[in-house]
Amino acid sequence: MGFILKFILSAILAYVLTKVLPGAHLGGFTDALLLVLVLGILNAVVKPILKILGFPITVLTLGLFLLVINAVIVLLADWLLPGFKVDGFFYALIFSIVLTLVTSVVDMIVD
Repeated sequence: MGFILKFILSAILAYVLTKVLPGAHLGGFTDALLLVLVLGILNAVVKPILKILGFPITVLTLGLFLLVINAVIVLLADWLLPGFKVDGFFYALIFSIVLTLVTSVVDMIVD
């Protein structure tokens, strides 16, 4: 039950963020559900590979390169989903930071 609640709340937050942030665009709520699903799959499959490949840069930047990896994941979701568009790397970075912060707060509240 908690997983479904977090999934739906994350989709609502992603939908609201695309309405608030200027560089991210989402077609509708079903696209928000697909976005959360695709981001979850990309975070489970692609992100560990990018972390391993970018480990030296992550160490040199004291972990700030992980923000770039998160932005790349959002850009991959933009490429995969026709209903989700991000205007550029900077907007993907902002979207990923804000989405991560907001979903972390929701996870703390739900758990």
